[in-house]
Formats: sequence, C-alpha cells, structure tokens
Amino acid sequence: MFFAFQSSASSSSLIDQYRYLISYSILNKYKYLKKIMNKQQSTTNLSKSQELVLCDSFIEKLRTFIQWFCTYLWAIYFMLVIILVYLLRGPLKITQSFTTATMFFNTLTPKFYVALTGTSSLISGLILIFEWWYFKKYGTSFIEQVSINHLTPILNPSETSTEQDTNNLPVTECKVWKNPMSLFRGSEYQRLLTTNGKEPLTFHDMNLSAQEHQTFFSCEIDEGKQEYELMQRAWRERTPATRIQLAHEAIEKNAECTPALILLAEEEATTIIEVERLLRQALKCSENAYRKSQQLLEQGHNQEVVHKRNTNILIYVKRRLGMCARKLGKLREATKIFRDLVKEFPMMSVFNIHENLIEVLLMMQSYADVQAVLAKYDDISLPKSATICYTAALLKARAVASTFSPDIASKRGLSSAEMSAVEAIHRAVEFNPHVPKYLLEMKSLILPPEHILKRGDSEAIAYAFFHLPHWRRVDGALNLLHCTWEGTFRMIPYPLEKGHLFHPYPTCTEAADRELLPTFHDVSVFPKKELPFFILFTAGLCSSTAMLALLTHQYPEVAAYVAKLFLQWFSVPISYLTDKIEAILPSNLFQQLAKI
Repeated sequence: MFFAFQSSASSSSLIDQYRYLISYSILNKYKYLKKIMNKQQSTTNLSKSQELVLCDSFIEKLRTFIQWFCTYLWAIYFMLVIILVYLLRGPLKITQSFTTATMFFNTLTPKFYVALTGTSSLISGLILIFEWWYFKKYGTSFIEQVSINHLTPILNPSETSTEQDTNNLPVTECKVWKNPMSLFRGSEYQRLLTTNGKEPLTFHDMNLSAQEHQTFFSCEIDEGKQEYELMQRAWRERTPATRIQLAHEAIEKNAECTPALILLAEEEATTIIEVERLLRQALKCSENAYRKSQQLLEQGHNQEVVHKRNTNILIYVKRRLGMCARKLGKLREATKIFRDLVKEFPMMSVFNIHENLIEVLLMMQSYADVQAVLAKYDDISLPKSATICYTAALLKARAVASTFSPDIASKRGLSSAEMSAVEAIHRAVEFNPHVPKYLLEMKSLILPPEHILKRGDSEAIAYAFFHLPHWRRVDGALNLLHCTWEGTFRMIPYPLEKGHLFHPYPTCTEAADRELLPTFHDVSVFPKKELPFFILFTAGLCSSTAMLALLTHQYPEVAAYVAKLFLQWFSVPISYLTDKIEAILPSNLFQQLAKI
C-alpha cells in the first residue's frame, strides 16, 4: 500500500510538472508573439504621445545615472583630496609638521597620558550611561535610531521610499482573537489538571471567554428572564462547579435554554461523545429559536437584536459540532458542516471558520480543496493568520520537499519551484517567527489557549498543536523548513522599525502572550530586546580606557614607552607609502601641473 501510494504520488507530481512545463512554454510563445506584434505596431503607429514616453524614459535614465554618480562622488572626492595633499606637501610643509608633531609627542610627560586616558574613559562612560538609559526607556539604541532615520536617507536615498511605504502600512494593535481550534474544557483541558495538577488556562483567558459568551449568547431583551440571569451569573463565576450548578438551574427554569446546554457540553461532559450529545440537543433548540426570530425579523429593532443573538448561538453550536466530528474521525461530516457554515454565513469571517475547514481538508489530504480555500481567503484586504501563511508554504513545499537537498541546491542553485517554496516559508516566518521551533520540535508544546494573539507565541502554539502532523505527513517538508526558515531574519534586521512583507512587530506582543499563556510555559519572544552594538561597544571602550588610565597612573614610564612605541609603529606604514609614491611619481609633477 505504501509503495503504491508513493508511486501514485510521484506520478501525479510528474504530471503536474509536465503540465507546468507545457503551460510555461505556451506562455513564453504567447509573450514572444505579443512582443513581435507590439514592435510592429510601435514601428507603424508612432505617435507624439509615444515620443513623449520615450523622452520621459530617457530623462529617467539620465536621472538615475546622476543619482548613481552622486552616490560614488564622495569616493572620487576623497581620492582627489589625497592627491591634492600629496602635491601640496611642499608648500604646506606637511613633512616638517609631521616631524614637529613627532617631537612634540616625544616630549610629552606621563601625566599627559594619564589625563588623556582618564578623559576618554569619562566620555565613553557618559555615552554608555546615556545609551543604557535610552535603551531601557525606548527599547532601542539612540545611535542606531539616528543612523537609520537621519544618516541612511542621506547616504542611500533609494531605500527611503521603501521604508516610508512599510511605515505607512496600518499597524495593528495587540488585538486578542478567539482561538478557532480551542479545546473543550471538561473533556480535554481538565485532563491536564487532573494528571499533573497544572492549570492549562489562565484567568485572563477564561475571563475573555466569559465576556464573549455574555456578548454573543445574550441580549438586552433577555433582561428579566430567570434562565438568562442565571447564565449571566454562571459566566462570571470562577469555579467550574458553581458554573455547572447554575447551568442546571437554568435548564430547570427553561429546558430549551441553549446557552446552558453549551456550558454543560463545554465543562461538564468528560468525553467527546457526551459533548456531541449535548451539542445536538442544543442544535435543535437553537434552530427552532433561529427560525422563529427569522420569521419575526421585520417587526422592529428588538426582533433584529434577538435574531442576531440566535444567529451567533447557531453558528457556535454548529462549529463545535463540526469540531466534535473531526475529533471522532468523521472527517466528511465535519467538512460538510464547515462548508455549510461558510456558505450560509459568509459575513461571519470574524469567527475564522475557514481555518477549521483548512485543517480538516489537510487531514483528508485534499490538497486541491485546501488550495481553493486559500485562494479565497489569502487576500490583502483580509487579516492574515499563521494557518493561512504556513498552509500556503506547506502546499508549495510539498511540490519540491521530497527531492530537496541543501548540498545540491548550494551547487546548482534553486529552481523556480524551490524558490517559490522558500519565499513562501520566509513569508510565513516573517508573519509569525515562533512557529518553526514548535514544528521542528526545538521547543515543547502545551495545550493551546482559548484566545490567541496573531503573530505571537500563543498563535504559534495553537497552530503547531494541530498542524504538526500535516507537516510530518509531507515527506521532506520539515527538512526544507529547517534549512530555510532562519534566512528570513536577514531580510528584516530591524523588525521593530521596518518589515519586509508585513508591518513591523508590535511591542506589546510579549505582555499579551504572558497573560494568555500559563506560568509554567517559557514564552517565546521575538524580537528579543538584545543589547545594541553601540552599548556593547561603548562598554568595552569605557572599560578598556579605564584600565589604561589605571595602568598609566600606576606605571607612568612604561605607559609612556608603550605609547611612543605605538606611534612609531603607526608611522612606519605611512612613511613606507610616501616613499613608494615618491618613487613612482616624478619629482617635478607639481611644477608641470602649475604650468598647465
């Protein structure tokens, strides 16, 4: 069976390659014919507007040449200054000045060297203190900020436009999203607590869920109804036993209280089969309430509010039923439920039901259907997610991962398909850099929280917890990820200030993840606030000059001898270069230039 599946997979990949080559050759022929037709049309019908376009292109080329020339003009200027100083060494008396300076340094006392090293140590220490204060307050180096924001536009103006484009992108705040793949508390999260006594969910995470339940499962029309008031109390309670007791009291008041059935399915049921039974009972009640409110939809604002509440409950129950079917192995039933939800409620993209559909289709190995879903939701206007980006990378890596070898790729280079897969991996890693360590098992997984922060460690855990088997199933995908994912950070050296394909990383990611993830988990932080180079440089400079000042004060004669010896060594290559230049150039060159 395995060899048959492998042969069929290889034959299908060969067919895809042949199709790609045929379509690529046809496309090249079409482009070639189109170029010939455009040339003929341009030669026969050359109008004044086309002449203006040609003139504009010539002016643009001339402008780029001038910019390129100005970029390297400083090097030419530096060389001209050196030549001019050499030619004017006689009138300017440079040799005599150098001799006088050498005699001056030879006559210096050890006290001068003590004062010099002490002053330099004091200045570097002040710079170090200022850099450390600025880094602690703003998280970046002051000298690096000045070089990026002020010196880079002057030295390299071509990069300023791209930096402005990336900085003008809408920077999203640290908004917390409902995890579309969240587990059931009673049948799944509770197992960790009973096994090793570790609480998998934080109070902040559960509090967010309680607020969402109060918003989605109730409305202002429910005020005064005893069962809904009991459910309001149940969501605000911290202990599970009290919440379950209040849910049972709400069902006694009203047997068709769907929020109470949802709470019992989420927290009281200990197996997925019991969860499915309670959710099917809640589905009947929610469908009846949805039909009644839909019939009375045109009777005023109150009915619209009730219908919106019933719609939210129906979507929630159907989605959780689809997740139960997925956990019980009923993949076709789960696929049908998620497809129906996407078709019936296309405006409810905030629930991210398409991510559940993608995961089930990957489990069924229906990669063509996954590609169709990605083509619909991997859009610029829609918010990205780790599921979207990494699934797109997985599909592209699937075509080349089985034959990829880093040694062969380093010798012959990457093919177009391999380059496309590597670019997709870099795009996914830039969106969420925490995922590869979990997929490559460099970091241990925990149970995903009920809420995630996009581009954060919580989203990486939620993605890897369910999608790691899909990456393992594709032969060579994890190897390709291991060889290429770290190359992303060379494209984004300053991820807090500038991004490559996405907006820069928000600074509040670490704080939000620490509230969502349990305390026993080591939160992954990117980018880490490492000490900038200039702080390390000034620290080394301050410590070295302070040591020199101390040694000079203790051993002044030895320090003066070492300083004079260093100056002599430094003057040897300079005198050697001047002798060589004098031997090459004629002695009367300056006189000939003066005559010209």
